[in-house]
Amino acid sequence: MFLIFMHKPDTIILMFNKIIAVFKKELMLSVSLLAAIISLFITPPTKELFANIDWRTLATLFMLLSVLEGFKKENIFSPLLKRTSKIGKMKWLTCFLVFSVFLTSMFVTNDVSLIIFVPITIILFRAGDKEKYILPVLTLENIAAIRGSLLTPFGSPQNLFLFSQSGISAPAFMLMMLPLWIFSAFLLFIFISFLFRKNPKEALVIEDKNVCIPWEKEGRFKRVLYISLFLIVITSIVTRTSFWPYVTLFVAIALLIFDRKILIKTDYILLLTFFCFFVFSSSICRNPAISNFLKNSVAGHEYIWSILLSQIISNVPASIVLWPFTTNLKALIYGLDSAGLCSIIGSLASVINLRLYNKEYPGKALAFIKTFTWISLVFFAIVVIPQLLICK
Repeated sequence: MFLIFMHKPDTIILMFNKIIAVFKKELMLSVSLLAAIISLFITPPTKELFANIDWRTLATLFMLLSVLEGFKKENIFSPLLKRTSKIGKMKWLTCFLVFSVFLTSMFVTNDVSLIIFVPITIILFRAGDKEKYILPVLTLENIAAIRGSLLTPFGSPQNLFLFSQSGISAPAFMLMMLPLWIFSAFLLFIFISFLFRKNPKEALVIEDKNVCIPWEKEGRFKRVLYISLFLIVITSIVTRTSFWPYVTLFVAIALLIFDRKILIKTDYILLLTFFCFFVFSSSICRNPAISNFLKNSVAGHEYIWSILLSQIISNVPASIVLWPFTTNLKALIYGLDSAGLCSIIGSLASVINLRLYNKEYPGKALAFIKTFTWISLVFFAIVVIPQLLICK
C-alpha cells in the first residue's frame, strides 16, 4: 500500500486537501479534535479512557440521526408540516415550535427534541420565505431544549446522572427545578414577543405543495419501518434500558437490510465530534493533578464551577467530574442546566443544533454561533443571579 502511494503523490495530495477542506468546513469537529489530541498529551491514553467514553449517548445519537434521515427521505413529517403551516402568523408559529421543543424535551431529552423540530423549522421558514428568522428562532429552540428539559430527572443526561447518584425522589427533584422551569417558559414568551415586536401580526403564507409531499403507496412499508424504529429508539431512551447495545444493533441491521443508503447519509461528522469531546473530557477527568485541584476548590462553589467547567468539557462530563466534590446538589444542577446558555460547548445539545443548521447552510457556522451567543447570553444574564440566590 505504501509503495502504491509513493508512485502516486498526486493521490496523497488530493486526499490531504480533502481532509483539510473537511476540517475548514466543520468548525466544531476541528475544535473537538484539537482538544482531544491535546488532552491525550496531558493524560496518556489507557483502556480506562475508552471505558469512560459515553458510548450509550453515541449509540443513541447514531440511531436517531439514521432513523430521522429516513423520516426526511420518506416525507414522514408531511402531515405535521401541513398542519403546522396553517398557523398563519409568524409569532404564533414560533411559539408553537419553541414550546414544542420546551415540552417534548422533558420526556425525550433535549437533544432528541432538537433533532426532531429543527429540520421542521427550517423547512417551514424556507417554504414561507422567512429565512431571516431561522437563526434567532433556532436559538430560542435551543434555549427551550435546555430549559424545558431541566424539570424532569430524565430530561437531560446530567439530570439523570445526578438524580441516580443523589438518591433524591422524583417529586422532590421536580419541585426543586420547578421555579426555573416556570420562569424560563415566561421568559421565552417575552423573547418571542420581542423578536416580532415591530410586526406582531406578521403573516405567514405557505403553499401545501412546498411542505407537503403526498405519500406514495409504494413507500408504505418504509414509512411503517421508520416510525416503528423511531418508537423503539424513543422507548430505549425514556426507559434507560441496559439493553441499548442490542437496540442499536437491531436498528443498524434493520437499516442495512431494508434501506442501506440511509446508513451512508447518517451524519458521522457529528458522531465524530461527540467522540472527540468525550475523549477530551475523559482524559481531563483522569488527570490526578486536576482531580486534586477540584477536590480543594469545588465544595461551596458548585454553581460557579459547574457553569465554568461546562464551557470547557460541556455539562454532561462536568456533572460526572464535579459530583464527587459536591456538597450542594441544587447549586450544582442549577449551574449545569444553565451552562448551555453561555456557549455552544456548554451543552452538547447546542452542538447538535449547530450541526443541523450547518448541514442545511454550509459555511455559515460562525453566523449561527454569533446569533446563538448574544441571545443566549442575554437569557443567561437574566436568570443567573436569581438562580444563585435560590441556591444559597
